[in-house]
Amino acid sequence: MKELYLNGAFMPPDEARISVMDRGFLFGDGVYEVIPSYGGRFLGLEPHLDRLDASLAALRLANPLARETWRSVLQRLIGTPPAPDQYVYLQITRGAPPERDHLCPESTEPTVMALARPIKPRAPTVAERGVTCITRPDIRWLRGEIKSISLVASVMMRREAADAGALETIMHRDGQVTEGAVSNVFVVTGDELATPPKGHLLLPGITRELALLLARDHGIRFLEHPIPLETLRGADEVWLSSSTREILPVTRLDDRPVGTGLPGPLWRRIDALYQDYKARVREGHV
Repeated sequence: MKELYLNGAFMPPDEARISVMDRGFLFGDGVYEVIPSYGGRFLGLEPHLDRLDASLAALRLANPLARETWRSVLQRLIGTPPAPDQYVYLQITRGAPPERDHLCPESTEPTVMALARPIKPRAPTVAERGVTCITRPDIRWLRGEIKSISLVASVMMRREAADAGALETIMHRDGQVTEGAVSNVFVVTGDELATPPKGHLLLPGITRELALLLARDHGIRFLEHPIPLETLRGADEVWLSSSTREILPVTRLDDRPVGTGLPGPLWRRIDALYQDYKARVREGHV
């Protein structure tokens, strides 16, 4: 990473500084986005920026940059020529007022930061053996649709998963699946694909939406409806989706196999469609 963007300027990472009074540091008062790029072309840039606007509006923050400025900043960060596969992380906080107070002055200038990092290639073992997850009660706040930087609950859940030798924690509330600590969740029962509906309890993932779009366009039946925890545990297939991990098959859940214990046929089909879509993004055909 040669440079990052901070408050209107590009600079080397070791020169970047923010105030200790920044409300992102003191309160987690801010939002973020993660946008993948393949071959120098962003996948889902506009939906990601739309979601950024929605998160900012929920926190009553104005977007500090115009849409065209965001495009220009993000394109510069991925470089010329760009590295093959990258993601851009951007973060906006409410800024650094002179006093620490839960009520922030409305005139405070926001802090805006963005940087690019490589996307790690998917391990070949994922398609061969899948990944392992655990389930836990959803202990987060009730505004999961906001992509908030206040992520301590997700940090705790990822730690629990790692301690159990798993990749991810799938969460549930009142007997219903919500989402993973850093992912959306899909289940396959028979020939039916299902995912929990959008609402306050989960983040509307851009990869989630793309998976459903690909399913619709290729005749794969799907439903968005509540998924009981027992349905998850008895599913033929379980998937995770996120911008940097794409769509992953879960083959072991709470120390029990999912379905046959191997990546399922519907996952293989949707993954092939997703990889084809990525290839078209790289070639500039999307």
